[in-house]
Amino acid sequence: MEYGQTTLILRRLLARIRDVMASEGTAHARLASIVSIIARDLSSEVCSIYVRRAGDVLELFATEGLRKTAVRRTRLRIGEGLIGEIAAKGRPIALADAQNHPHFVYRPETGEEIYQSLMGVPILRGGRVVGVVAIQSVRRQQYADEEIEALQTVAMVLAELVASGHLIARDELVPVEGIALAPTRLEGACIAGGIGVGQAVFHSAGYRVHKLVAEDVGVEHERLGRAVADMHGALDDMLRDRSIVDTGAPRDVLETYRMIAEDVGWLRRISEAIDSGLTAEAAVQKVNDEIHARMAEVADPYLRERVHDLEDLANRLLQHLLGIDTSSPNVPANQDYVIVARNLGPAQMLDYPRDRLRAIVLEEGSPNAHVSIVARALGIPVVGQVQQALQRIDIGDLLIVDAEHGQILVRPNDDIRQQYARSVASQKERRATYAAAKDTPAVTIDGTRIEVHVNAGLLVDIQDFDSIGADGIGLYRTEVPFMVRSEFPDTIAQSQLYRKVLDYAGTKPVVFRTLDIGGDKVITYGQQRFGESSAMGWRAMRVSQDRPAMLQQQIRALARAASGRELKLMFPMIADVSEFRFGRRLVEKELRRMERTALAPPMTVRVGAMFEVPSLAFQLDELLAIADFISIGTNDLFQFTFASDRSSYRMARRYEMLSPAALRFLRDILVASARSDRPLSLCGEMASRPLDAMTLIGLGYRSLSVTPPAVGPVKAMVRSVNLAELSEYVHSLVDSRQRPLRSHLRSFALDHGYVIQ
Repeated sequence: MEYGQTTLILRRLLARIRDVMASEGTAHARLASIVSIIARDLSSEVCSIYVRRAGDVLELFATEGLRKTAVRRTRLRIGEGLIGEIAAKGRPIALADAQNHPHFVYRPETGEEIYQSLMGVPILRGGRVVGVVAIQSVRRQQYADEEIEALQTVAMVLAELVASGHLIARDELVPVEGIALAPTRLEGACIAGGIGVGQAVFHSAGYRVHKLVAEDVGVEHERLGRAVADMHGALDDMLRDRSIVDTGAPRDVLETYRMIAEDVGWLRRISEAIDSGLTAEAAVQKVNDEIHARMAEVADPYLRERVHDLEDLANRLLQHLLGIDTSSPNVPANQDYVIVARNLGPAQMLDYPRDRLRAIVLEEGSPNAHVSIVARALGIPVVGQVQQALQRIDIGDLLIVDAEHGQILVRPNDDIRQQYARSVASQKERRATYAAAKDTPAVTIDGTRIEVHVNAGLLVDIQDFDSIGADGIGLYRTEVPFMVRSEFPDTIAQSQLYRKVLDYAGTKPVVFRTLDIGGDKVITYGQQRFGESSAMGWRAMRVSQDRPAMLQQQIRALARAASGRELKLMFPMIADVSEFRFGRRLVEKELRRMERTALAPPMTVRVGAMFEVPSLAFQLDELLAIADFISIGTNDLFQFTFASDRSSYRMARRYEMLSPAALRFLRDILVASARSDRPLSLCGEMASRPLDAMTLIGLGYRSLSVTPPAVGPVKAMVRSVNLAELSEYVHSLVDSRQRPLRSHLRSFALDHGYVIQ
């Protein structure tokens, strides 16, 4: 069904439902009319509405198509059958062959045995599931995304009728004896994937400062000095703790955190605040508040998370100043638990016993946070951006944190827990399958080899590189060590880091991206700040052209690290070919310098460009004539193409990467690259989603670079694909006028048995 057609049908359907709801008659009679309208307008033989009753039961309240005698007789527990699963997880289900699904439960009194396909969505009221509306059809059909969204819109309207108190008593829709009849469902953003179950434990981040004015400034300076020394000692103990090291926790992240704790600028400002007459603890709080207020307007997500690191350190310093012992946080004895917090620092997380920590829920948080990096390394699920989590969750509540879908279920019943237990088992089984096949190359059914590389930015991303199963490192972001230090890392320090990256990769290729700093990616030593926007201002090669010594030193470090090995590097955010020529000249200058000084150069050097700025499309032939390779960064490319800030949660899903415009753009780049016989790869987040990656290889891409957790799923997808039939379909779809493409591509994949989970 075309998108425009679906929209017209939905408008008409909602108008009819509105008229029925405003008409006279009982609520049950109106509900009976509504299911008939939904079935007719959505071209389905069946429409049924189940209402949540006391005792965690779903009762059939109205139906069109099933036997009328089943109304008020058919009941399902939450988690029982497909309808129960929709209520349990609070998510839609759309199946072409419902009866063969393992969760299908047959109720003979309904007469539903003749119906093959089913689509159902939860009816939500105030975050709680109060019912389910489902349609069924005799024929097997794949439901499109727009059809699911249409039924979800209808469910929003139905929620008003269910909650009116005319169908069932309102007492059944509110919590009884402190337990919600339906699980409260909170939504957020997936920061570290996985599923965790445990009791809610609140993290208290702040400490109240009572004494503000110093009696003796000298004494306060001495107190600060002792507290800083104690804090550094505690952090050093944490870095030496074998229980942390042995878990594979990212030591480089913790060392970065330790370096921030030594930042002389931060400590100097605290000392100056003491000089003004404040106590040491009041000075710490004052400086922390000032930093938070000043940095709150910074758009760059990485920098926002460094503010949280300083907040974490300020709180740790206050602990030492106030004599508070937090070495053993208050967690339930012998129980799995989930930390709930506004935000959390990496050291704060590691203060908690990790053997029973199952997940983290944050009101703030982002994938760039140090706590997120550490949590991913330890396999702890994290959901961030959960509004009012601390108000809507009670201490001790049982939580299911479904980070894969960015949701938290509060106070779930046993049936829901069993559903998620099965999901966890299935997830473990898939991961075991990926691990077993890690050394199996990604080759399509009809024999085409697809390279699957990995994106990285910290050593933790690749310290177990052999276990990832990637063909190489397609993108190593080099700016992080520059951004977390209080002084410029010299050539030796940089070279040591780059050599470790090459050592971890072994014989497999590594592509280093040179510095992408500037704009809001601030380095605090000598960088002039201008007023441009973070994404389109003074950053990347623009900074390097104005500060060539910085890039020259990095190239020197890269060349020394790759002595006797292959060196592949690429320049970010090239908007004009002259910028690439500038960077290439610096590389050639450094190689000549190594020859003069008798230093062993890299065995080979290949210099490429990131394709992230649309203006490069009009200079592509000129660039390809002088670049050794190009790599497409879809994150920035489509941010600029659609004028859509990718750091904005509001804009995150507004523009579809699997749209004809985006795919035609990618195809044009591919054609130009093939014409010049230059290697082309794609390293944006788009490639990490199996369905999107499937579309890319159907379009013609043969080298993808993905996040470490995506390597297994993407390789599994590749091995399930018949590339000839996929390519024919993708190209026909891109040239068509169909919208949106994602649902068509998903249906094609499912119909042909492609693995896109």
